[in-house]
Amino acid sequence: MNFKHLHYFWVTAKAGGIVKAGEQLHITPQTLSGQIKLLEERLGRKLFRKSGRNLELTDDGRVALRYADDIFSLGQELEQALRARRAGGAQASEFRVGIEDALAKTVAYRLLEPSLHLPDPVRLICVEGQFSDLMAQLALHRIDLVLSDQPLTSRLSVKAYNHPLGSSSMSFYASPGLRQTLKAPFPACLNGAPMLVPGGTSSVRPQFEAWLTRHQLQPRVVGEFNDGALMKAFGREGGGIFLSPSVCEAETSEQYGVQIIGRSEEITENFYAISAERRITHPAVRAITRAAKGELFS
Repeated sequence: MNFKHLHYFWVTAKAGGIVKAGEQLHITPQTLSGQIKLLEERLGRKLFRKSGRNLELTDDGRVALRYADDIFSLGQELEQALRARRAGGAQASEFRVGIEDALAKTVAYRLLEPSLHLPDPVRLICVEGQFSDLMAQLALHRIDLVLSDQPLTSRLSVKAYNHPLGSSSMSFYASPGLRQTLKAPFPACLNGAPMLVPGGTSSVRPQFEAWLTRHQLQPRVVGEFNDGALMKAFGREGGGIFLSPSVCEAETSEQYGVQIIGRSEEITENFYAISAERRITHPAVRAITRAAKGELFS
């Protein structure tokens, strides 16, 4: 694709017509029309149709305009970033990270924290969402990295690469009041006890259900959560027992005021950084992977 032709189309769509766009671009309407026609031939789609004396976008034209908006917005960001560097400015570059809903926020913080201490500062922008939505944003280069407890597989046609960070066993937590009602030792104390469980999209959920079956345990499931932080908030108020990665036991206990009632090495949560890079070159991503493998999950 000739991006000069795309730029002509973009300006014309924003200006609302060939004549106004030609004045802005300092080219004749005839030349501009010819350049847009070349773009339409390249795409095999009509982008404009006549409406009286004016032009209006076709359905395909509206799709093309959304992509053009993203492309030229990124171009403007690139210019601004390089101008700031040339001027010796200390403006931090943006580092956009997608965090899967089910991922424990304490783990997410521990993973991301090294990126805040780089020689060249970054401005961290975090976006939470479901795995498939975050992958779509990664494919469109709207985010730089996705943190997840599941790897990218071929079921999603996204060109990206998994960078394993490590794994953690799981700990079980309860509010002090709820813990006092538990009579048997762990894990038998789970029988009949109120339980808060991860949603069906979590990689931990099938492991947890298989673990219950092996140990012949039957807790009373009172809530299912795709958002791990919301699950812990309910647990803090005594709504039920919940499980979370053992690697952040101290932070979880302190933040939510809950107590550990037991642990299981049979249930593990794996963590991945997913990026468009096969070989990691982004300094923030390098810092995250290095700290995860060398400190957090060592």
